[in-house]
Amino acid sequence: MKNRLLTMLAVAALFLPSFRARAAEPSATALELSNLVFRISASLKDGQNRTEADQADHLKEFDALLAKHKGETNDDVANIAFMKATLYLQVFQQMDKGSEMLKQLQRDFPASKQAKNVDTMLANIKKGEESRKIQDALAVQSAFPDFDVKDLDGKPMSVAAYKGKVVMIDFWATWCGPCVGEVPNVAAVYQKYHDKGFEIIGVSLDRDGDKDKLISFTKDHNMPWRQYFDGKFWQNDLAVKYGIQSIPATFLLDTSGKIIAKNVRGEALEPAVKKALGVN
Repeated sequence: MKNRLLTMLAVAALFLPSFRARAAEPSATALELSNLVFRISASLKDGQNRTEADQADHLKEFDALLAKHKGETNDDVANIAFMKATLYLQVFQQMDKGSEMLKQLQRDFPASKQAKNVDTMLANIKKGEESRKIQDALAVQSAFPDFDVKDLDGKPMSVAAYKGKVVMIDFWATWCGPCVGEVPNVAAVYQKYHDKGFEIIGVSLDRDGDKDKLISFTKDHNMPWRQYFDGKFWQNDLAVKYGIQSIPATFLLDTSGKIIAKNVRGEALEPAVKKALGVN
């Protein structure tokens, strides 16, 4: 499950169908916004045109639309303000400006469906910013902050207990397609290098009530390494501690507990483990 920053095209896909669903014929305002959003989406190919300066002309069109419909407070007009804020948040990555636009939307369109979601969005933006700061601190060559938890069997588990081993901390879940798809590769590398000093600590973001499912899954898929599970989904204590916003997410640690690689998977995993172990 990849991180939740969407392109404008994905955002458009979320909101534009609602224009068609509300009525047989979308409103003129909805069509104006639809046209603008798709033109912006088309301009965002190959990672280009993702700055405020690049989109200056389109931003003026947002302002022109809002000016044209000044005094109107329906959802279609509120959506113009919402999509402009989304552009700042998800494409320009200007969280302060985008957040201020959401607050302005809440003031200007208090009865709109978009305004009702602003408080939740602002809280999520704040959490995302906090997570990014945590992730930035977890840089390669930095020491991985230890934890002191209990595994699925109720036994104490920490990174310190694996001193002298090469350890991969693996944040995953049985409901995560990419995580499950990576399991055979991870299991194969574990089986091949475990006797040479390679360990894995799994951190499951499975939901409350899924403990038995998790246990069965690990047995059925040849995953004998230890797992941490608290049933809190995205609020998993260790996921929050380490700023995890998407899974699969991994940290490869050397024998001293220092981060030597992040999010290594697929064909890149075995060479990274071999190098860390110093084996041919």
